[in-house]
Amino acid sequence: MNKTAQNYTSTDRIITKVTSWAAVLILLVLLIMGAGILKDRFRYQETNDAQVQEYINPVVTRVSGYIKEVRFEENQQVNKGDTLIKIDPSQFQLQEVESAEATENARAELQVLESNIITATSLASVSQSQIAAVQARLTKQQKDYDRYRKLFTAESATAQQLETVKEAYDVARSDYETALGNHRAALSRIGDYRSQKAGLEAEIRRRDAIQKRTGLDLAYTAIIAPYRGKMGRRTIQDGEFVQANQTLASIVNQDAGKWVVANFKETQIGKMNVGQPVLIETDAFPDEVFHGKILSLSPGTGSSFSLLAPDNSTGNFVKIVQRIPVKVSFTDNNKHTAMLRAGMNATVKVIKQP
Repeated sequence: MNKTAQNYTSTDRIITKVTSWAAVLILLVLLIMGAGILKDRFRYQETNDAQVQEYINPVVTRVSGYIKEVRFEENQQVNKGDTLIKIDPSQFQLQEVESAEATENARAELQVLESNIITATSLASVSQSQIAAVQARLTKQQKDYDRYRKLFTAESATAQQLETVKEAYDVARSDYETALGNHRAALSRIGDYRSQKAGLEAEIRRRDAIQKRTGLDLAYTAIIAPYRGKMGRRTIQDGEFVQANQTLASIVNQDAGKWVVANFKETQIGKMNVGQPVLIETDAFPDEVFHGKILSLSPGTGSSFSLLAPDNSTGNFVKIVQRIPVKVSFTDNNKHTAMLRAGMNATVKVIKQP
């Protein structure tokens, strides 16, 4: 029985030693972790309320029509200028031909009108020269009439002679008034033609604008990638009818680069400045550390820019720590950040400045 008690005593001693060493080891681990946490707390301002961002823009059609061909797949890499979608151009080609023919017809009408102006100008010149001849004849007939009237008064001419001279004078005056009327009519026609020409020139400019617009509509049937990027989800098929300004797909702009938006508490940004170095870790790649710098700080809290901004002057007030969005740009090369995707969660550590 004493032997059994002695065995139990030895076992208890071993357990006690192991437990003591385990406790010491756990305490050391906790101390090391605590020291690391305290070090990070004093060295960094940290938040895990952060996401990787990229420009994700919609691909929009400018014209309505039936989709003839879709030339991309989901998540496909595309380059600037690549054709993504083709819309059936048949109706726009017909409109372009019709517009071109209408413009040519208007130009032909303008040429005819210019020819009429030239003809009317020539007729006006002729009528003006006729006025001079008729006026000279009228002057001669008036002098003859005045002379015969004096002779008739002096009884040196007969009444028949005076009547004959008067008739010639009346004819000459009528011819003169007719010549004046013809000249005024010719000038009026010139004015009418010039007014018509101005209106027709305006119509040609309008038709030219319509022709350019139809040309643009025809060009818009080919939807191209505006920059190098990666396509998002595909939701359209060949033969589908689409409306103008309809969103057909999304493209991630890879030329604009990536950045992180970190939402720090308002109590953390007191000493933050543009250009401060930043360490970035992501949930997707926990073993990778990315480097960056503060690019800008938001002029207001996130809630200030929300659709329904809070109004603390109504109802009961509960103070909540607000968050300020801070934009962080990557300083690593593009090859290092190529693995990151828009929307990934990140942890951002801003190195405190003394």
